[in-house]
Amino acid sequence: MSKKHPIISVTGSSGAGTSTVKHTFDQIFRREGVNAVSIEGDAFHRFNRKDMKSELDRQYAGGNVGFSHFSFEANELKELEKVFSQYGETGTGRTRHYVHDADEAEKYGVPPGEFTEWAPFEDGSDLLFYEGLHGSVVNDDVNIARHADLKIGVVPVINLEWIQKIHRDKEKRGYTTEAITDVILRRMYAYVHCICPQFTETDINFQRVPVVDTSNPFVARWIPTPDESLVVIRFRNPRGIDFSYLVSMIHGSWMSRANSIVIPGGKLDLAMQLILTPMINRLVSESKRA
Repeated sequence: MSKKHPIISVTGSSGAGTSTVKHTFDQIFRREGVNAVSIEGDAFHRFNRKDMKSELDRQYAGGNVGFSHFSFEANELKELEKVFSQYGETGTGRTRHYVHDADEAEKYGVPPGEFTEWAPFEDGSDLLFYEGLHGSVVNDDVNIARHADLKIGVVPVINLEWIQKIHRDKEKRGYTTEAITDVILRRMYAYVHCICPQFTETDINFQRVPVVDTSNPFVARWIPTPDESLVVIRFRNPRGIDFSYLVSMIHGSWMSRANSIVIPGGKLDLAMQLILTPMINRLVSESKRA
């Protein structure tokens, strides 16, 4: 952690909705005049698409059928921690971009499934914003969580997470339901051992809970809408959180525990604006005084 060069880390698995949360952060940054440099977790994958396929075959042949992008060893986590550490100390660092599809290939001039070259951050940023799979990892090799000043977990209930992933991967990447199901099964071990433990390290978790039937996510025709959902917001340390103010400002909300508030799904953006804006302003203000 660094008062002079703060870091915000948003962690969630594939289909969790971290991209939607990033959009809200971008709105806050723009409105509050915060110059944020952003990095994506996919930039720190160890393998490009072709090499990942070869590595999967090698791991499977060796009996490691749980190997996936969720796995620690499939990612450059020491490099990610180095970027966090360097930014916290100096306000500098580097990143790259993993190109997912043809639209991104046209934008970056790199074929789908490949990485762009590493490039340094622009000078003069107020904070570093990370969004990806491993923003709060603590294991025997790295402690990424300790470098972040504000850690956010995005954790819908798992059936909803799967529905969102299935619909996204079918519509945007052309995968079949069967292929996506295979990926979900392959990732389950790493989901339990690599992804879930991070949510005990996060400062705030946003968990969307559908209030419609999602019993079989593999045949769901629609993603439950925000109005068909509730969101549980859990604060690791509720000290200083004005719950009375939040309940009064967010119609239909209530406290479920001393550190948790439940809101209608359609109020998520409002809740994030109310909760996160003062936190972000405080980080930036303290960094300028440091």
